Amino acid sequence: MVTVNIGMLHYILDHVYGAFVHRTKITPPFFSRGWGGTKLELLERLISQLFPEVEGQNWPPSLIQPIWRTVWETQNACLREGVFRTPCGEQLLSALPPESHNARVAFLVPKDVPPQKMACVVHLAGTGDHTFERRLRLGGPLLKQNIATMVLESPFYGQRRPMLQRGAKLLCVSDLLLLGRATIEEARSLLYWLDSEAGFGKMGVCGLSMGGVHAAMVGSLHPTPVATLPFLSPHSAVVAFCEGILKHATAWEALREDLAAKEAAMTLEEVRERMRNVLSLTDVTRFPIPKNPNAIIFVAATDDGYIPKHSVLELQKAWPGSEVRWVTGGHVSSFLLHNNEFRKAIVDGLNRLEWKESSL
Repeated sequence: MVTVNIGMLHYILDHVYGAFVHRTKITPPFFSRGWGGTKLELLERLISQLFPEVEGQNWPPSLIQPIWRTVWETQNACLREGVFRTPCGEQLLSALPPESHNARVAFLVPKDVPPQKMACVVHLAGTGDHTFERRLRLGGPLLKQNIATMVLESPFYGQRRPMLQRGAKLLCVSDLLLLGRATIEEARSLLYWLDSEAGFGKMGVCGLSMGGVHAAMVGSLHPTPVATLPFLSPHSAVVAFCEGILKHATAWEALREDLAAKEAAMTLEEVRERMRNVLSLTDVTRFPIPKNPNAIIFVAATDDGYIPKHSVLELQKAWPGSEVRWVTGGHVSSFLLHNNEFRKAIVDGLNRLEWKESSL
C-alpha cells in the first residue's frame, strides 16, 4: 500500500505553479529594470519615517473624500465603488507613476444597520490581485454578521498599473517599496475615514500574502485597536524574494548589471545580500505591537512553498498575545480552499474588540 504525504503534494503544487508562472518566459521576471536609482534612496528614507518619535506624531492621516457610484443594490446590501486622490505626500506622489495617483475602492455594506453597530474590514491586495472580485467574494458572506468590506486596489495594480509593467511584475525594486509605502498611507486614510466620517463601531484590516504584510504594518501603526489579520503572509518581503519560490522569478542578472554600472562588479550572492538589506525595511517585526494584540490572528499554511513556517513564527514571537492558526495546504491550495478559515479569523478578531463608544 502506497501512503501519500498530502503535505508534500501541496508543497509540490506550489513549486509546479511557481515553475509554470515564474520560470517560463510567459511573463517577464520581477525587477527587470533594476533597483530604481534615486527612487530607492528616497523610499528607504520615507519608510524609516513611518516610525514616529513621539506617540501620535503621524496621526491623523490626510482625510480622503471618495467620489462614490453605486454598482448594485439589493434589499440587504449595497456595493459602491469610490475614487479618491491618493493621500501620499508630495515626495511619495512624485515617485508614484501617474497611473497610480488616483486610488479606487469597492465598498460592500449591509443595509438598514446603523454604522455604529457594524464593523468594517479593509482588504489589501496580495501579489497579482488586480481586481476587487476575489476579496469581495471573501467578504460577501460576512454581510450577514453585519461586517462590511472595503477593498483597496493597490498602486501598480489593476487600473493603477503603469503602462510598461506586465501583470504584477514590478519593473524596479523601488516599485515594491513604493507600492507598500503608498498602500499603508491609503489604508490608514481609509480606516480614518471609516471611523471619523462613516462612524463604524469596529474596524479591521486583512490581506493575503503581500497584502497580509501591509495589513500587519497598518494594524501596527493604528493609534486605536483594530483587528489585524494577515493570511498566508511572511514577516518580511525578504522571505518571499530571497527564500521562497519568488526567488526564481527575480531578475538577479539585471540587478547585478545595474549595480555594476553604478558601483562595482558583484557576485550573484552579493547581489542577493544587497536585496536582503534593502527588503529588511519591510520586516514587520521592526514595527510596534498593535494596540490590542489579542485581535491579531495570523492564518498560515502547513506546507507553504512561498512562506516558510519560521517566518510566521517570528511574527508571533515579536507580537506576544497574537494567535497563529494553521490550515492544511500550500500557498496556492490554501488561497483557493480555505476562505472559510479566513472568514472565521475576521469574525473572531473583530469579536475581540470593544465596540466604539457612540458620540450620540
